[in-house]
Amino acid sequence: MAKLIYIADPMCSWCYGFGPELTTLLGGLPDTQLELIVGGLRAYNKEVMDEKLKATLLHHWKKVEEVSGLPFAKDGLSHEGFIYDTEPACRAVVAAGMLAPDTALDVFHAIQHGFYAENLDTTKGEVLADIAVSVFEKADINIDAAEFLKTWASEEARNATEADFTQTKLWGVSGFPTLVLEKSGELHLVTSGYTKTETLIERLQELIDQPA
Repeated sequence: MAKLIYIADPMCSWCYGFGPELTTLLGGLPDTQLELIVGGLRAYNKEVMDEKLKATLLHHWKKVEEVSGLPFAKDGLSHEGFIYDTEPACRAVVAAGMLAPDTALDVFHAIQHGFYAENLDTTKGEVLADIAVSVFEKADINIDAAEFLKTWASEEARNATEADFTQTKLWGVSGFPTLVLEKSGELHLVTSGYTKTETLIERLQELIDQPA
């Protein structure tokens, strides 16, 4: 049985832009399993963002906004002393997967929307907990912020997140988003970078039609 592997980071702007394309693709493949691996775009960063980096990132965000049509907050990256560390957000996705596996991708997308469209500081546990719990509530899953934060802060979640980062490096993935097809025990690259749904479908069909 073929499986898709999605390697991405919830605080990666092109991954945010890619979200609707992936959602449309998966909507047409309801029986296809998706494994989500968090990539760690800027994991464990300790430096406070300076104006030069902020300007560079906002320039990238403008491009993503133009291509994808998704909303971006006008006051993005305005938090005082902001440290662009993507590990906490990645770990929130992992924690959601540990608590309620079917919600991981929804939490991933909700964190993206919170960070990019609402200018929430998604490096903070309480912010991530609020986002995750809102997803759980929509799915009628009874997990509160305290339970989520306990799992998010656990050694198990930290180790599982780091294992995803390590796997990403072992595969040689350096750009996000990356989508891979696992077929007959072998990995096949579908896309590295933002790609429209129509092209994803074409590439997937080519890979599936290839003889084993």
